[in-house]
Amino acid sequence: MSPQAEPARIELRLRELAQLFNSMDPSPFVDRDLDQDAEEFIHGWAREHPADREFELVVHLEMIPPADRAAGAENAVQRYFASRGEVKRRELRELLRRGRLSLLVGVLFLSGCYLLGLLISYLSAGHLAIVAKEGLAIVGWVAMWRPLQIFLYDWWPVREEQTMFLRLARMSVRLVPPAPATA
Repeated sequence: MSPQAEPARIELRLRELAQLFNSMDPSPFVDRDLDQDAEEFIHGWAREHPADREFELVVHLEMIPPADRAAGAENAVQRYFASRGEVKRRELRELLRRGRLSLLVGVLFLSGCYLLGLLISYLSAGHLAIVAKEGLAIVGWVAMWRPLQIFLYDWWPVREEQTMFLRLARMSVRLVPPAPATA
């Protein structure tokens, strides 16, 4: 296997497997949320690795977990990150929907400002009319600020988070039990 094909390893040391999951979550084990600190640790380390590498989570444990929990750990972690990716997908869709609505409102408002400015220029001459027309043009363009911000800048971070969560949802999970005690 070439070095680039090897998964990027994220290592975590825990006393027991239960520390990986939110103890307050009443869901069955495979549907349980990750502990917030564990998620932040995994996510933070994942950002440090190149974007073209898959991940492997290696969990070093001090206590051997029950067999059913050990067998379901990878599925539980993958399901959690897949659901976080889905949340980000919906968030991105909502942001872009809001952007389209904001763009429509902004274009209508900008058009109204330009038309009002033309009407003022037509009905009156002089410096005050010029100032009013230019002021309306500025106000109209300021109304376009939010839709332009959404479409030029705001969607990138949400899309990057979604992509990262989907990469983490494919991550393999390997549990490393404690080393046997030597006499």
